[in-house]
Amino acid sequence: MPDGVYTAPLRRPAHLAQDWLEPAQRRYTGDENAIWDELYHRQMEVLPGRACTAFLEGTERLDLGRGGVPDFERLSAELGALTGWSVVPVPMLIPDHVFFWHLANRRFPAGNFIRTRDTFDYIQEPDVFHDVFGHVPMLTDPVYADYMQAYGRAGWKAMRHNRLKALGALYWYTVEFGLVKEGDALRAYGAGILSGPREAVFAIEGQSPNRVMLNVDRVVRTDYVIDDLQPTYFVIESFDDLFRQTVGRDFDRLYQALGPGFTYANTAVIDVDDVLHHGTLEYHLRGGRGSGAKPV
Repeated sequence: MPDGVYTAPLRRPAHLAQDWLEPAQRRYTGDENAIWDELYHRQMEVLPGRACTAFLEGTERLDLGRGGVPDFERLSAELGALTGWSVVPVPMLIPDHVFFWHLANRRFPAGNFIRTRDTFDYIQEPDVFHDVFGHVPMLTDPVYADYMQAYGRAGWKAMRHNRLKALGALYWYTVEFGLVKEGDALRAYGAGILSGPREAVFAIEGQSPNRVMLNVDRVVRTDYVIDDLQPTYFVIESFDDLFRQTVGRDFDRLYQALGPGFTYANTAVIDVDDVLHHGTLEYHLRGGRGSGAKPV
């Protein structure tokens, strides 16, 4: 690169090929397997009545609680028989274009490490528990599995338009922190909610956050917070609805209409919103995680 051109410091480790995949899943220690088991059982005490049916059925189909970190080869065989997806090990967060390529080919990249007891409640970089427990059960649902593949394919278009941040907002508010209607109730399908006990309760029962029906044009214009509970959650009618709103949308025209940055704050409720719950925002007004404010 010529002088003056900024390049990200992310470098591919020497032992990895161009696809950034680890040669094999690592062998976890007894204590690391125990951490998985403790995290699994803690979440399964919290999620009934809060997680969507597809997730709960997916964890049962894949038997993620059979003990220790799941074996990716076995997991991929079982998942492949259901929806054609596999789980592949990566050492860290991987570059966007590589992530998109794997998704487009129905491979879900999962961190090849697990959090320590010092980071048991919160870890900044997604580990094997977040990736496998939070994301993979949803890939047993055929419609959602197709949505994830379509998202991977959409990544290349976003790169051509220089709109990765906009597409990232869509991922954040659906794949990571999405809610879905089930009858008269709301349930979580986003991995960031499903893999964390505080967020699972806060997203479904808290009075602080907004809950707004998903509007793709609105979501890609909305900023998001990456290190705290969400001020706003977006809700879909069903996974068919999610697929229709995204895969059927002309993103070329949408990207051309976007401004250079986000239009809406992550706390905003605007006049076009179909609002299910107008939150108090008390948690965030009190300072959020860093202040010790209680999620309410």
